[in-house]
Amino acid sequence: MHELQKNFKRPPRKHTPKGLEILYEDRDIVVVEKSNGLLTVGTEKIKENTAHFLVNEYVRKGNPKSKNRAYIVHRLDKETSGILVFAKSEEVKEFLQKNWPNTKKQYVAVLSGHLAEKEGLVSSYLLENSVHRMYSVPNSKDGKLSKTGYRVLKESEHFSLVEVDLLTGRKHQIRVHMADLGCPVAGDKKYGVKGQGVKRLCLHAASLTIVHPFSKESMTFESEIPPYFHNVMCKKLEPVKEVKSADGAPRATAPSATANKSVGGKKPKKSNAQRKAAALKREKNQRRK
Repeated sequence: MHELQKNFKRPPRKHTPKGLEILYEDRDIVVVEKSNGLLTVGTEKIKENTAHFLVNEYVRKGNPKSKNRAYIVHRLDKETSGILVFAKSEEVKEFLQKNWPNTKKQYVAVLSGHLAEKEGLVSSYLLENSVHRMYSVPNSKDGKLSKTGYRVLKESEHFSLVEVDLLTGRKHQIRVHMADLGCPVAGDKKYGVKGQGVKRLCLHAASLTIVHPFSKESMTFESEIPPYFHNVMCKKLEPVKEVKSADGAPRATAPSATANKSVGGKKPKKSNAQRKAAALKREKNQRRK
């Protein structure tokens, strides 16, 4: 690495942003790990609690008059955790975005159910409807070409841990393509299964390989699989059932593991509270007679 990069010193620890882990930093870029639930950039309602705001404050070292700033190179959905790269100049931002199609982006996800093919490529044209929901269409006139590679790493009784290669960068691409295969991302409230008790979207940007804007070296940054993903893999649930949505695309649904349903044709046992309530109801009915 160039001598200028070797001599680079990070800001004091007291300026490290809360809610973000700094994976790497030099004079040109900052690489962080974003937690799920944190926006990448601000909205009209939320301006400060975002990854961009926190990194911007970090590179300014607490000085609002500083000319230093962080520039957005790419984004992750609010519900998705993982690796984000920020540039420290307009020139670096333009270089990274120009070379973004050659950037290798790898994710890990927990899916509801089991994929028929354990390794493959999903290709479709994605289109957004009036309620900001993405869906696949058969031709290029309506949607944008999207390609997603995947490989199953592990299967449990009702979930699959997969490695995903994002070959194009469309909105909600991985989430839509996995739902199209009948195995949506666990915890996906928009495209996925309800009633499984999964508390977050199980999608994580785990690896990113870029060409450094100054040294032109290939650099790979990695992030470990969130521990919660392993907890979800161990969940005991009823099997996922595939259904058809209004637009004809396959979706999945499963009842809650705690649903009060009969098993093997037998009625479920009533709780003490339910038995007491039934006894009181019978007693009232007898009094009326």
